[in-house]
Amino acid sequence: MSVPAEDTVPLAASSRRAPGAPPAPLGVIPRQQSIEPEDLGLDAAGGLAVVTEVAAVDLDDAELEAVVTLTAVDDPELDELEALAGTTVDPVAQDWQLFKAGGDRLVRERLILHYAPLVTAVAGRVGMRLPAMVEQADLVSYGMFGLIDAIEKYEPGRSVKFETYASARIRGAIIDELRAMDWIPRSVRTKARAVDRAYAELESALHRVPTESEVAARLQMDIRELRALFTQLSTVNVAALDELLGAGEDRGDRLSLLDTLGDDRTPDPENSFEAQETKFLLARAIDQLGEREKLVLVLYYYEGMTLAEIGRVLGVTESRISQMHTAAMLRLRARLTEADRG
Repeated sequence: MSVPAEDTVPLAASSRRAPGAPPAPLGVIPRQQSIEPEDLGLDAAGGLAVVTEVAAVDLDDAELEAVVTLTAVDDPELDELEALAGTTVDPVAQDWQLFKAGGDRLVRERLILHYAPLVTAVAGRVGMRLPAMVEQADLVSYGMFGLIDAIEKYEPGRSVKFETYASARIRGAIIDELRAMDWIPRSVRTKARAVDRAYAELESALHRVPTESEVAARLQMDIRELRALFTQLSTVNVAALDELLGAGEDRGDRLSLLDTLGDDRTPDPENSFEAQETKFLLARAIDQLGEREKLVLVLYYYEGMTLAEIGRVLGVTESRISQMHTAAMLRLRARLTEADRG
């Protein structure tokens, strides 16, 4: 019987022989060879192998050799282990099973953290149609309540993806919270949108700002009703004081609504500086006058005395006091003019 060369192992050349095989002939020293995987009973893939056939072959030197044919054997247990190792377990699906089975709070927190980006995405879409004063972080916090409620009420057995179910719950939670914080009735909000839409349509058609009568005709109401509606809508639009009206590259160029509002109780810095400068220049100009002229000004402006009373104090006539007062005022005006020009 002939056997392919690649499927045979000469026992005379091996350090071990198969059970039942005859020993090597006398005088023949077996060659020492390295042990190959085939000698250990393993196939090329590392699997188990058994002897399926032993045959004797007549060789030219009349030596008896056994031929061992090795074949791979299929093991069902090994196949099952390989199948289990090849399959991956979805941790999110496992968390859903654990949460619905026992309601573990730690598992719920893991689900919340996993689906938190969904809240940010829904809040971003809702915030695109809201005023700039509404903070994105507030919308995300409102949406987290909707996500928690969706996790509590979701049923994995139904053929609905959780993302689809939770998006509606998150959006509803955000809108409900915004309506709860709004002090304007929904009917007034509806009227405000109708007025804005009427103005936009008329401006697009007329290419100019429409009049009140045109807007009233568009809304099918008279002018008095339209003006009463404007009175209701005057409290709808609210602006934040820290909202930037204009922003430049430098921090000093940023202008907010608060910066444009005046406070009558606070003195004007420019006027205060000008008043202090005027007092300083006036005091320096008065110091350059004569003693009698200084006394006339002090008695007239600070003591509130008349020119006649000042004349009796200084022992001169009233006309002389008037001349001294006029000369002092001219000198002061000249000093202040020189200081202003300088």
